[in-house]
Amino acid sequence: MDASGLGGLASKETFCPQRSRRYVLIAAILASALGFIDGSVLSIAMPVLRTNLGASLVEAQWISNAYALTLSALILAGGAAGDRFGLRRAFVAGIALFIVASIACALAPTAPLLILFRAIQGIGAAVMVPGSLAIIAKAYPKAERGRAIGIWAAASALTTALGPVLGGMVLSSFGAGIWRAIFAINLPLGAIAIWLLLAKVPADSPTQQKGLDLGGAALATLAFGGMAYGLTAMSAEGGNGSVMVNIAAFLIGLAALAVFLLWESRHREPMVDLRLFRIAAFSGANAATFFLYFALSAVLFYLPMLLIAGWGLSTAEAGFIFLPLSAAIALLSGPVGRWSDRIGARLPITLGSFVVGLAFVGLALLAGVDFHGFWTGVFPLAALMGLGMALVVSPLSTAIMTSVDDRDTGAASGINNAVARIAGLMAVAALGAVVGLVYAAAGGPSSGVDFGVLPQSAIEPAAEAVRASATGRAFQAVAAISAAMCFVAAITAWLTQPARPTPQPDEVAAGPTTY
Repeated sequence: MDASGLGGLASKETFCPQRSRRYVLIAAILASALGFIDGSVLSIAMPVLRTNLGASLVEAQWISNAYALTLSALILAGGAAGDRFGLRRAFVAGIALFIVASIACALAPTAPLLILFRAIQGIGAAVMVPGSLAIIAKAYPKAERGRAIGIWAAASALTTALGPVLGGMVLSSFGAGIWRAIFAINLPLGAIAIWLLLAKVPADSPTQQKGLDLGGAALATLAFGGMAYGLTAMSAEGGNGSVMVNIAAFLIGLAALAVFLLWESRHREPMVDLRLFRIAAFSGANAATFFLYFALSAVLFYLPMLLIAGWGLSTAEAGFIFLPLSAAIALLSGPVGRWSDRIGARLPITLGSFVVGLAFVGLALLAGVDFHGFWTGVFPLAALMGLGMALVVSPLSTAIMTSVDDRDTGAASGINNAVARIAGLMAVAALGAVVGLVYAAAGGPSSGVDFGVLPQSAIEPAAEAVRASATGRAFQAVAAISAAMCFVAAITAWLTQPARPTPQPDEVAAGPTTY
């Protein structure tokens, strides 16, 4: 079927006829929902999932990190696949692989198999995530593109806000095995997106014959996987595992990272354009991204374990943790972006990072006392965290885009997205060792229950008091380290970003959305 058969002729600016563009937008929103729902709701479901599968803390880390590893290592190659093979074709392939892996996750009988399927899911996401925004940009002419991206961003924020709330309610209302529905829901959402793209949207032509740099992707996977494995293994048995094996894995990862950088510097069509890091403002913005998203990812991964397994809150209550974060970003990013355009990105990024750090200081203090108030303690601090992130997200994207030439904005956005995801990968891996050590030192294992696991039977009151206290101390360490990382992000932004606003290119790509 030609373009005219799909609702009118495409313009010179776009491959997609006008009547088909809304289907592109709906498909992109559905695809974004897949990733956002999985990421946020899975954190809420983790205590229940661990109890149901008998998963250890290390396995819980890898259920998160297997996905993060393949996504962060391959997302730049995945974005290039759309240019190489056509955006519609690559986007459909990414969604299809994601939903097939999601069904496998829903059926996984053991934690190791779930980890494997999560890694495959991440491969699909590496093509799907960059394709979501890219196909909107390619389908809509320049005059309509900003409105379409705004609708996509608003819908994505709404999904991120409501997903954990609804997921928490479902987890509280049904049995332990209902966590599998988190993955199963991806099938109808993904199937609708694929049908819309194939039946309602014409195929686009590849824009480049650029290679995919699969060698760089493999080296990146080995590098970040080796480092994450070495860090994660240290949390096993409170850090009493094979130290030499852990160190060896970490060193292999570092060596692979060095080879990756050498490979990228000499490759004719590199996955990562290293010359961009010669720009001080670009390097500084990415450093601030790493520190801030390291902190954010660590808190959002371990906080639900404290609330549900440590404090005994229901998953329905814990699901509201993500609501103020998503709502603040959705409501305030526009005004903050305009403010940043007037005064420059340095002050908003610095101030926002500092505010997030203050929220994490508050969580650290709260975790160390007997007061377990969610609505009067944790939720207001989550709102403060949301305010801080709302001050950061839009200016950080602007800082990345305006620090490079217009022709490099796509590459710069992809690098920044990957940095944010790598930060999350390393945070969950590294701070698991901290959690394991502090929990063991506080006597938590004496209760017979691991950190972050719901007790399956009644525990003696004295042992339960020790377990609850040890859980609080373990999270307290995570929150304190995360607060320090936020303050480092604030200092980095202040020292590296220009004091005055930089003229923006006509189009600004979306920054990291890994919350």
